[in-house]
Amino acid sequence: MRPGLIGIAAATVALATGHGQDDEPQRAVPRPPTPTPTPGNLGPPRAVRMTIGVGGDLLPHLPIVARAHVLAGGRGYDFRPMLRPIRRWVRRNSLSFCHVETPLTRAPPVGYPRFNSPPAIARAVGATGFDACSTASNHSLDRGQAGIGATRRALARAGVRSTGSFSARRQRHRPLLLRAGGVRVAFLAYTQMTNGIPLPHRWSVNIARAGRILRDARRARRAGARVVIVNLHWGTEYRHAPDAFQVALARRLARSRAITAVVGQHAHVVQPIRRVGRLWVVFGAGNLLSNQTAACCPVASQDGMLVRLHLRVTPRRAHVARITYTPIWVRHPDYEVVHAARSERASWRRTVKVVGRSRRVRPTR
Repeated sequence: MRPGLIGIAAATVALATGHGQDDEPQRAVPRPPTPTPTPGNLGPPRAVRMTIGVGGDLLPHLPIVARAHVLAGGRGYDFRPMLRPIRRWVRRNSLSFCHVETPLTRAPPVGYPRFNSPPAIARAVGATGFDACSTASNHSLDRGQAGIGATRRALARAGVRSTGSFSARRQRHRPLLLRAGGVRVAFLAYTQMTNGIPLPHRWSVNIARAGRILRDARRARRAGARVVIVNLHWGTEYRHAPDAFQVALARRLARSRAITAVVGQHAHVVQPIRRVGRLWVVFGAGNLLSNQTAACCPVASQDGMLVRLHLRVTPRRAHVARITYTPIWVRHPDYEVVHAARSERASWRRTVKVVGRSRRVRPTR
């Protein structure tokens, strides 16, 4: 069930069981209210288990927009049926984050290379159950500063928080904080590039630089965050292996304990989940929704994954206890995002081969 937002969104989900709170005794004992974490007050007085879900690129090419127009009966756009198969997965997390790659404005839809997508995407994201979305990408500036403002407003109207691109300087300096089970979670987002489009203002889009990311993470900690998730739009398109930029930045971020985990998009194919030093990194979640297929791109561009970070938060620390991921596949021509294990076994095998499995990283069906 999707939690309400309190400046911080959420619901606690148990690590081992995947849902709910710690078992209650037969006679309920009243618990004191959860104190607000501060530098002198380290957070919840008991261990909290929670899950954070993340997905890949939302990249609505024009054929997808045309399909949404049909689904709306020729009046507007309805992307909700495309995401409906993953709604249950999204809503079972304590918090779920998505990645909106393109501007959302009321102007006519435009495809590659400078996108403009209908604001109805935001309504679909909200209806699916996502709590917040990153908006820092190589396409953030496709519609200029006005497009950034329109995107933020569209998501806000749908009840979805956003970060990574900003319509005012003050927004840039306020970390996005959400609450899950009494734990404050910061969600920070950055992009490696903007396709050569200059920033209208220095604060318009977060550019992925280690110093900036670490300063922001420390600021979020001072604001009370016990968990800090960093979203990075990075890497080389259609390449499964992390490139030199990804590896170098991950290693630099791993030196600090301010960041709990890193998740990424942009490659349009899945990339590995690996531990870099002390830091768990989801290098690339592939595509969540796109028109890419073997007709234009690698066959693996139809693949993606829903990643679930299983966290354990104690008064002293927060860490990723394990990670599970669900391979997904964008089915054509209806563009429904389906579970690969049930609908396209070849996709499931491709994803698992790249992402891997270990004692702490497991695929799920």
